[in-house]
Amino acid sequence: MNLPDSMRWATRIRWQWKVFIPILGVLALSIVVVTGVLQSLEVHNAHWIVLAALGFAILLCFVLLFVLLVLVERPLEELMNTIERVRHGDLSTRVKFAKRDDDIGRLGRQFNEMVEQLNEGRQKLQEFHQREMARAEHLATLGELAAGLAHEIRNPLAGIAGVVDVMSKDLPANSPSRAVVGDVQQEIRHIQEILNDLLSYARPRPPDFHPADLNATIEQAVLLARQQLRNKPIQILYTPNPSLPQVEHDPALIQQVVLNLLLNGIQAISGTGKVEVTTAREQNLAIVEVADTGRGIPADALAKIFKPFFTTRSEGTGLGLSLANGIVQSHGGKIEVSSAPGKGSRFRVALPLERAKKERPQAGMVLK
Repeated sequence: MNLPDSMRWATRIRWQWKVFIPILGVLALSIVVVTGVLQSLEVHNAHWIVLAALGFAILLCFVLLFVLLVLVERPLEELMNTIERVRHGDLSTRVKFAKRDDDIGRLGRQFNEMVEQLNEGRQKLQEFHQREMARAEHLATLGELAAGLAHEIRNPLAGIAGVVDVMSKDLPANSPSRAVVGDVQQEIRHIQEILNDLLSYARPRPPDFHPADLNATIEQAVLLARQQLRNKPIQILYTPNPSLPQVEHDPALIQQVVLNLLLNGIQAISGTGKVEVTTAREQNLAIVEVADTGRGIPADALAKIFKPFFTTRSEGTGLGLSLANGIVQSHGGKIEVSSAPGKGSRFRVALPLERAKKERPQAGMVLK
């Protein structure tokens, strides 16, 4: 706020002058009035009386100034110095005038309590930070261990899948074991999906950003999802926004995100239903929405669906939405969900049209 020059000048006057200027003005006016009255009454030695009153007034001002310096000025200076130390991070400092039994002391005690609370809050924050860092290191170690195990398991699992496939071809057409072999192959594929998702989560590749047609990226994901319907009475409807400009993104990764949302929507529908996909633009963001008419997500599960290994389906790995969330965040975007049991789910992915220049993805890192 811009103050007038007169008001700005007044704010620069020290508080002592602000106190004494009115007092001096009243004393001077009183002396003039007393002098006039004494002269009108023709009192003898009136000038001596005026000088005595003036001397008493000056003495009174000095006494008042001394009292203010002791009771107010020193505590204010100490308070300002203490605030400066607190501002530089010294939360162990306290004001000494808090021991006084007056309003100034009460102010000091309240200030000391505030600094004490700040100090306790900082200590708790430091302890929390240390615990989270230790937990992050522990999880990183576990992640590397899991990724190594997944990599080692994939090779023998591929050999087992090959052996089972050969065995299935050698079985007679009417053998009852064929049904068991089909179940084994399905479970092997399920394990392979879990291992692939685990490796993608533990060791994600950095995005390859470049301007591309987001509508085309989404359309490719829709085509792949339609191939998974397997004659189910489910429709996938895609409504692209033709006015959407080029979006700086990694088409393969964003296609993976949308495909995951589409497959989740398909699996959430039991019977007839549909999944609608739309694109839009909101200011500097590109919006992709995937809405299904499935069973919906319980309210207590909404806050957990992006956490690793959390799933509401018995056949799910619990990593798909976590991977999708990490990919969207690596693009500087955000993914949100709204759902209710029996009313379907709606996922909203917001991506910036252009990435900030300072954003540089790091390999092997997925933000949470």
